[in-house]
Amino acid sequence: MRKRIAIIAGEASGDILGSRLMIALHALNPEIQFEGIGGEGMIAEGFNSLFPMERLSVMGFTEVIGRLPELLSIRRQLLKRWKHNPPDLLIGIDAPDFNLKLEAKLHDVGVKVAHYVSPSVWAWRSSRVKKMQGKLDLMLCLFPFEASFYQKHQIPVHYVGHPLADEISLQNSVLEARAKLSLDKNAKVLAILPGSRGSELKYLAEDFILTAQRLQASSPKLILIAPMATVKLKQIFQDQLNKLAPDLVISLVNQQSREVMAAADVVLMASGTAVLEGMLLAKPMVAAGRLSSLTAWIIRVTGMLNVKYYTLPNNLADEALVTELIQEEVTVNNLVRAVENCFALSLDERHQLEEKYTQIHQQLRKDASKVAAHALVQSFDLGVRV
Repeated sequence: MRKRIAIIAGEASGDILGSRLMIALHALNPEIQFEGIGGEGMIAEGFNSLFPMERLSVMGFTEVIGRLPELLSIRRQLLKRWKHNPPDLLIGIDAPDFNLKLEAKLHDVGVKVAHYVSPSVWAWRSSRVKKMQGKLDLMLCLFPFEASFYQKHQIPVHYVGHPLADEISLQNSVLEARAKLSLDKNAKVLAILPGSRGSELKYLAEDFILTAQRLQASSPKLILIAPMATVKLKQIFQDQLNKLAPDLVISLVNQQSREVMAAADVVLMASGTAVLEGMLLAKPMVAAGRLSSLTAWIIRVTGMLNVKYYTLPNNLADEALVTELIQEEVTVNNLVRAVENCFALSLDERHQLEEKYTQIHQQLRKDASKVAAHALVQSFDLGVRV
């Protein structure tokens, strides 16, 4: 039976989740049609993207202001389209500031709505959960502690695990990853991931480059390799390199972030989804996060943040496994010291860290895309007998 599902993914991680979910849903009903906003992965699976996904990829309060007219226009156009011709189901993937309001408006006119990837309401801006009550037919969450949170607030929820935990092996070979990237198997390797958004590079690229320069100056044989999420971001980072450290020996590669992290001894990265991927690869990591001063001030003054840690691995473990440097803490001196401390870990310390990461990995490994697809067909009429 032909069904039509609308999906909105706002960034690269959402595109990965969306493409895997499409595959799982097509396995249950090959005639499902998909449209909305998605990236290259979803489009490759037959998705009809009505707007370029990168137009939604923005973070922070002040960072959104300049793009607000465009974002509101896109949301109005989608609302008009789906009110006129309602899909059988709308799935918002992450991007809560864009998706939740659209989901609520469409839910009010009778469209069935699911949200995939819980907003971090357990971490900050907890008042947002009230806006979901009565406006959402199903929340698909990636982490176990999120399910109990939604149950307490009477929102239908299903814990599905994390697709990355399914895709990434519990055992990863550094030597195999280095062979694929043509890296010396005995070298000291630092992976640098400055972010998958332009705003992340804006606030982190300079400090990361100067940190890399200091580290290589003190350890000339240190190999630096940085995966770039897009060609545009690669050029932005290259321009910063040319300006700040033209003599720095560093390899910029297109995408391949997982392979690069797998090949590295230590990872220096922007705080975000990639930190979870680094945990699943069992890597010592330094995660840095910085927003505009005004955005950071608003968060602090309003008391929006409700957690001890910023990164998911630390919240899942309830201890500081990942070194976190946030806002004013992001300085070259701090970054250099933190990276050097990671390199200085003993074999026993590394083994203990890997064991803790593996325990979390096993907990998240549930065949998430398939579990999510089955949860959707059990909750909605998608032309599948259950």
